[in-house]
Amino acid sequence: MSDAVATYLAIFGAFAGVVRPAIIVAVLVGLWVALGRANVGRGARLSTWSTVAVVLIGWFALIWVAAASGAFQTGPGRTSPLPIAFALPVLIGLVVLTRSQRIAAAIDAAPPSWLIGLQVYRVLGGNFLVLWAYGAVPGAFALPAGTGDVLVGLLALPVAFYVAAGGAHGRAAAIGWNLLGIADLACALTLGVLTSPGPTQLLALNHPNLLISAYPTVMTPAFAVPLSLILHGVSLWQWRRRSRRQDWPAQSAALSTAQ
Repeated sequence: MSDAVATYLAIFGAFAGVVRPAIIVAVLVGLWVALGRANVGRGARLSTWSTVAVVLIGWFALIWVAAASGAFQTGPGRTSPLPIAFALPVLIGLVVLTRSQRIAAAIDAAPPSWLIGLQVYRVLGGNFLVLWAYGAVPGAFALPAGTGDVLVGLLALPVAFYVAAGGAHGRAAAIGWNLLGIADLACALTLGVLTSPGPTQLLALNHPNLLISAYPTVMTPAFAVPLSLILHGVSLWQWRRRSRRQDWPAQSAALSTAQ
């Protein structure tokens, strides 16, 4: 690794080390406000919020310590636990969240624009483009993954403002943005696997993607990616619940007329 790349990674790591906790704070503040808007009792509100806070902060701390200690790095005869790190939180998180009545109440009370605008942090994916420019990561991974992340991040606020303003096609814009974000993450994860050292490396054979499993870059697939997937899933769940509530009066009226 060149001195220029090492210096850049140190700067990026310090910056991301501030941004990621700020994202967690934003999520927890939004949840607290949404639980209040849902008129959840004070005891239940504090209990639900505290549980989410402990799990979210604990998850972040665990990944941070593991990443900094080199636990995710690949090597000869060594399989990285990175796939488990990003798959397990998504599966468990979405199942638990969508089965909680208090979280459902908070989601119903929260403006849909919140979950969309929050992901403006995805512009940090431009980090991969910078590393590609330095020659530190293969273009087969960096160009699609970095460009996709920057695009999703840049669109987050315009889409959020459009939804908040009650745009005629707000639902379609929100769902389209969420699907774009999920597709970008799926593409990045797939290319990350195909370009990283190991039995599945089919791309960039002469330029393996070593930094994707090294700190601080590994914090993106190990924490930011699963968090983003959870936020996308919750946002789509929110829109589904809103559609059901809006359709219910029409269905009730149709049944009354039929009777």
